[in-house]
Amino acid sequence: MANQYKRILLKLSGEALLGEQGHGIDGDILTQYAEEIKGVHSEGVQISVVIGGGNIFRGVKGATEGMDRVQGDYMGMLATMINSMALQDALERKGVHTRLMSAIRMEEIAEPYIRRRAIRHLQKNRVVIFGAGTGNPYFTTDTAASLRAIEIECDVILKGTRVDGIYDKDPEKNSDAKKFDQIHGDDVLQKRLDVMDLTAFTLCRDNKTPIIVFNMNVPQNLKKVVCSDEKVGTTVVWDES
Repeated sequence: MANQYKRILLKLSGEALLGEQGHGIDGDILTQYAEEIKGVHSEGVQISVVIGGGNIFRGVKGATEGMDRVQGDYMGMLATMINSMALQDALERKGVHTRLMSAIRMEEIAEPYIRRRAIRHLQKNRVVIFGAGTGNPYFTTDTAASLRAIEIECDVILKGTRVDGIYDKDPEKNSDAKKFDQIHGDDVLQKRLDVMDLTAFTLCRDNKTPIIVFNMNVPQNLKKVVCSDEKVGTTVVWDES
């Protein structure tokens, strides 16, 4: 099985870790994700991960109503660190060597993010998890994923979601929604399709970084995307071919 990509960035949503729970982290989902990542890692692919914090932070949304935006954004960054530490532990328990790098300095639990060190970790066959977003308020974890992927020269950004690709309308609300197997990034912008926030998407456009949106909750989907020619999800491309 030939790998399509040598170095990837996997973007996961925090909400996906909820599973059937109303809050927190579902241990079964966490274990499943670790197993999927291990499977691809064992094929020799260099893997970096950015995970959101929605399962943690949105759980305290009621308490943050009216809060200063900057303060709330920093709380969200800390929530991503909780999820990142949980994923790190799940991977380590499966024998996968990892490094957790934080955009906010917290040396007791994570290394500070240094680009050259992150690349070196990947070259040494470690899964690198990037926590705390970009370290700046007003930027989402999608933007952090795009930025890190470009910085460390990933071949592709894989956005693992609960739907199996990009549709012309919300497939969970519209039974006649049409799925795209491949779509040009300019068409995504023109149709105002919800793939990533505009800042993240513009970074990918400016650097011609392809994006694949797929359902992470289907077993073996990640390996199919990375290690086979099988068409899974939707690929956002930037050239005309």
